[in-house]
Amino acid sequence: MAVFTPVSDDQARAFLRAYDLGDLVALHPIAEGVENTNFRLETVGARHVLTLFEARTDAASLPFCLGLTDHLASEGFPAPRPVPMREGGWIGRLNGRPAALIEWLDGSWLRHPSPDEIEAAGSMLARLHLAAADFAGLRDNPVGPTAWRALADRSATAATGEDQEILNEAEALLFRLDDPFAGDLPLGPIHADYFPDNVLFQGGAVSGVIDFYFGCNGPLAYDLAIALSAWGFDGQGVPLPDAVAAFRRGYEALRPLTDAEAAALPRLGEAAALRFTLTRLHDRIFHDPTKLVTPKDPAAFLRRAAWWRLQS
Repeated sequence: MAVFTPVSDDQARAFLRAYDLGDLVALHPIAEGVENTNFRLETVGARHVLTLFEARTDAASLPFCLGLTDHLASEGFPAPRPVPMREGGWIGRLNGRPAALIEWLDGSWLRHPSPDEIEAAGSMLARLHLAAADFAGLRDNPVGPTAWRALADRSATAATGEDQEILNEAEALLFRLDDPFAGDLPLGPIHADYFPDNVLFQGGAVSGVIDFYFGCNGPLAYDLAIALSAWGFDGQGVPLPDAVAAFRRGYEALRPLTDAEAAALPRLGEAAALRFTLTRLHDRIFHDPTKLVTPKDPAAFLRRAAWWRLQS
């Protein structure tokens, strides 16, 4: 359950007074996600997501993240709009955390998407990149190479057994990749966490893209590499070539890769595998057993790096 900070009905009612949304009808915890606390908040005739941003979310980045989703929604892209407070702004405070209300989007994520649904997800990522191209916000990648080095160094202070073996392989990959983002690669706002659980479907079509809190500026092809690494492998990290092909086909139908992007994609895929290996490894080593979140297996993402290397 992704509820790190409890919220009572009375606390939610007090928070709602800053909005023109009416009275609270119901508040339900959302049992997914690993970064922030989320509730489904219902008022008369409307539903919203109440998000409390936990310590790992940089509060200074929230105007970028919420601004990006607001911009995308204004372009007709199915991203959730943040709800403005009566006196302006999107971000309040609740129980000592920055907090916001965000539009509820209908649909659910698919645990076993079909090839057509995977292709549709690829097309939607291309739409995101095209619609975000003129968004003026700027944010450096919060989990880029500098953060990878820091995660590896901290993990080294407590890694043992299998975790140490994974860290050794990650260190070798860090050394080999150096700066994986070098080269003439088109840049722009990216989602940077385009996993199946952040893409909602309804009636066989994408109905929403959510959770932009890793959003930043970066190479568009890196965003594609992250998505291919998420959609194109099973839970153990075994490649699913048909899924990789379907996602890329959907993406390139709307936004064909440049020659430089196509050449860099295997390297960017290794970078994506390294990024999620290190964050998952760090989270497993330093897991707080009082938090009701199960750490994800870092080895499953490390296995992806070997497949990407073979594509070079």
